[in-house]
Amino acid sequence: MPKNPAPRAARDRAQEGEASGASRPATRIQTEKRALILDAALEVFSERGFRGATVDEIAGRAGLSKPNLLYYFPSKEAMHEALLNGLLDTWLDPLREIDPNGEPLDEILAYVRRKLEMSRKFPRESRLFANEIVQGAPRIGDTLGTDLKVLVDEKAAVIQGWMDDGRLATSHPHHLIFSIWSLTQHYADFDVQVRAVLGGEDPLDGAPAFLETLYRRTLVP
Repeated sequence: MPKNPAPRAARDRAQEGEASGASRPATRIQTEKRALILDAALEVFSERGFRGATVDEIAGRAGLSKPNLLYYFPSKEAMHEALLNGLLDTWLDPLREIDPNGEPLDEILAYVRRKLEMSRKFPRESRLFANEIVQGAPRIGDTLGTDLKVLVDEKAAVIQGWMDDGRLATSHPHHLIFSIWSLTQHYADFDVQVRAVLGGEDPLDGAPAFLETLYRRTLVP
C-alpha cells in the first residue's frame, strides 16, 4: 500500500480527466463541488489562518473525502490562492465606485457605508484577507504593489483634488483611505472582541451613524 494514497488518488483522477478531455467546460456538478470546497476552505482559513488550516479539516467541512477534494484542488495552497484571487476584485469594488464627479462628502460617506456592509456580509473574507496581510502577503504581494496601489493612488488623487478646491477639509488622502479601511474592517476582523464588549448589541447597528458623524466633522471644510 502506498504511504500517501490521497495525492496519488488525485493524480490518478487528474490523469483520467486529461485522458477524457479535461479541457472541456466544467459540468454543473463540478462547478458546485468547487464552490462547496471553497466555501469550506474559506471557513477554515478565516478561523485558523493559512498555517493552521489542513486539507483534512477542509475536506471534513465540505463533507468530502480527502482524495475527492484533491481531485478539484491539488493542495491547500491552490484553494487559498483561488479564494484570494476571487476576493481581490470584490474587495476593491467599493473603492472603484467613488465618483470623481460626485459630491465629495457624499462620495466618502457612501464609501464608508459600502465598507461597513462588506464587513457585515463578508466577515470570513475580511479575516482571510487580514490573515494574508499579517503574514506579509506572500501570495498577493505583487497585486498589492500593482492593482491595489494604482487604484488607491487614483482615488487619492481625486480626493486631493476635492481638498485643493476647498470642497473637503485638508488632510492626507491616503491616510484618509487607510482610516476607512481600519474603522470598517475592524468590525469583521475583531468581531469576537467587539461583540464581547457590546454584549447583545449588534456592532454594525450603531457603527454607520457614528462613522458618518466622525467623517463629517473631519472632512467638512
